[in-house]
Amino acid sequence: MSYLNGEAAHWLAQSPADPAPPTPLPTEKQDLVIVGGGMTGLWSAYYARQAHPDWQITVIEAEHIGYGASGRNGGWLSTLLPGNRAKFAEAVDRARSTDPDGPVGAAGLDGVESVKAFQSALFDSIDEVLEVLDQESIDAHQVRGGHLDVAQTQSGMTRIEELFEANEKYGYGPKDMELLGAEETAAHINVDNARGGLFVPGTARIDPALLVHGLARVLRQQGVTICEHTAAAHIGKGAVATNRGPVRGETIFVCLEGYSDTVTGDLPGLEGRQVIPVFSSMIATNPLPAGAWEAIGWEGRECLGDAAHTFIYAQRTADDRIALGGRGAPYAFRSGLPGQGEIPAEVVDLLRDRLSSLFPDLDFDVAHAWRGALGVTRDWCAGIFFDKEQRIGVARGYAGHGVTATHLAAKTLLDRASGASTPLTSLPWNDHYSGQWEPEPIRWLGIRSMYKIFNVADEWERRTGAKKTSLLAQFGGKLAGLAE
Repeated sequence: MSYLNGEAAHWLAQSPADPAPPTPLPTEKQDLVIVGGGMTGLWSAYYARQAHPDWQITVIEAEHIGYGASGRNGGWLSTLLPGNRAKFAEAVDRARSTDPDGPVGAAGLDGVESVKAFQSALFDSIDEVLEVLDQESIDAHQVRGGHLDVAQTQSGMTRIEELFEANEKYGYGPKDMELLGAEETAAHINVDNARGGLFVPGTARIDPALLVHGLARVLRQQGVTICEHTAAAHIGKGAVATNRGPVRGETIFVCLEGYSDTVTGDLPGLEGRQVIPVFSSMIATNPLPAGAWEAIGWEGRECLGDAAHTFIYAQRTADDRIALGGRGAPYAFRSGLPGQGEIPAEVVDLLRDRLSSLFPDLDFDVAHAWRGALGVTRDWCAGIFFDKEQRIGVARGYAGHGVTATHLAAKTLLDRASGASTPLTSLPWNDHYSGQWEPEPIRWLGIRSMYKIFNVADEWERRTGAKKTSLLAQFGGKLAGLAE
């Protein structure tokens, strides 16, 4: 059966923005110019407007609101921290030993305690996002059903148990997660051959296109200028050069994530090859009949993940589809971008097979397939930066955990720009240096090899019934910088 391929995303195709004439560029110097019309940029504009009703604020977007990862993601407003917790903790301990009065050391927390504060701030961000959606009457199909990670192998269950222990170490309390057996897992979602799972109640499901379109509507009503189809080229102190002319600003935020290489300038946190675009692909089924849902369950609208190395992420949509994502064809040579999101047929087949492995008796058709670009750093850790002299701020590197983190990043950027020392400015992603990616073709070969290693490891663990993670997967995780 044929399916829609590309057109950015199912979410964006289902909920296109209202057509509007091009917005003229502002001629006066703005108090704040934001480059990037995704979640980070929109949240930055929203909180800047709340704090400064008199500011002139302009958002510049090369395509349309939500065109990048913000409109193409899996819709998990999750508790997941955007980075490797062990690496953040190690970096904090190093920073405290060399610069105890720096932005991270000033908090007086050691590495693990600093990551706990980061996790607590993310928990708060979920509450705050849902409150804003309610206050601003934004219907993003939000349902706080939690998220469930399911293990279909014994080695996967071992990783679930290890994740439970690591979560305890880094800030999850008893009310924040629950380790489940096979029957308890099936009571949530009836995944085939589930050995058990980890349930985290704090996560909410959303439709990302409805969220960004709703935020854009509110911002326009509040007097924020949003200039779509306005591509930034060079960003420097006090000005952004675009394809439609210059935009001047006292403060500039760069919120481009996987599209960071599309601009030039001396930008903090983006020097050299610090961020590359890594693709994540998704499919959405046709709406499933009531009989299928009786067999599957999923009444709580939980977000669904698994414990495989080539992991998936999924949700039950408001109109009773399954939207499922994974990592097929993860990287294009020389950091190519995904365009309108078309994906190869073999990647669609891979995702279809993964969905069938979860629910082998399910009869479904793929209605839409697409892919988007994540911003990924060499150590898979996000970072927030602000250059006081240039008054340029950058948020980058969410590595697929950005729906919640974008909200926290926006508030942190504004605190950094204000010059104030706050709990947010001392979180460990402030000024976190992730290192440089290798040059091509080493980068392309390395990323492709990493995913092949994980594919082989998943198949070996499934076939052998191994109780522990394969040595091959452990090697791949350390090589990629994913191991905590």
